[in-house]
Amino acid sequence: MKVKEVKAKSILNKSKIFDYCLNPYTGCEHNCTYCYARLFMRRYSGHKEPWGEFVDVKINAPQLLKKQLERAKKGIVWISSVCDPYQSLEAKYKLTRQCLKELLMKQFPINIQTKSKLVLRDLDLLLQFEEIEVGFTIATDDERIAKLFESGASSVKERLNALEKIHSKGIRTFAFVGPLLPGNPEKLVGFLEGKTDKIYIDKMNYLYTIRGFYNHQGLEEATTDKFFREYKERLMNELKKRKMKFEVLF
Repeated sequence: MKVKEVKAKSILNKSKIFDYCLNPYTGCEHNCTYCYARLFMRRYSGHKEPWGEFVDVKINAPQLLKKQLERAKKGIVWISSVCDPYQSLEAKYKLTRQCLKELLMKQFPINIQTKSKLVLRDLDLLLQFEEIEVGFTIATDDERIAKLFESGASSVKERLNALEKIHSKGIRTFAFVGPLLPGNPEKLVGFLEGKTDKIYIDKMNYLYTIRGFYNHQGLEEATTDKFFREYKERLMNELKKRKMKFEVLF
């Protein structure tokens, strides 16, 4: 892993999904095989290394954010869009935590999406936000499959435990079940019950970029339209059965 400390020119950027996005890092240690950032971020970063093998640490992110917030119109800040804000380097640099402090001063609404239990470290700050939503990407119930596709992320069990703890504190939570990975959908829904306010379901986008990886792992069947259709139906049926809120994104 190549780690480089850099100074960013901007940290609070406009987003098409939320009002703003905030990425304290360029690159991500989680090295998820399906990450859409693989398709375009390397050319923007200037790195020759493959995505997942480098991280640029934006050491001036908190100071830059403070300046930008002075003139920014209040809106929802997505943390983060092209990196995990709680990848393991965050334990050392605390950039996400410092940025949260700046956002808290202005009470900007925030939406955090992660695959890391490290978010629990900042629970003291999260509880002070008036508008906040925290979500975990949990695409399978199968730890082996999760390790194959998300080698640097926290385990499924660790994510579920963190999600449950945050939810129990009264913070609005969500689970992003996407991209749909091989596993047992009924079991996954059971794991999520009582831990989240809403579940979002999405298929594997940009499948053509990692079809070879699926084939190498003997998971060819999980790349078919039939797999995604049947898996989605099983998820929906179980969610309806348990009266859990959900939204299908495909």
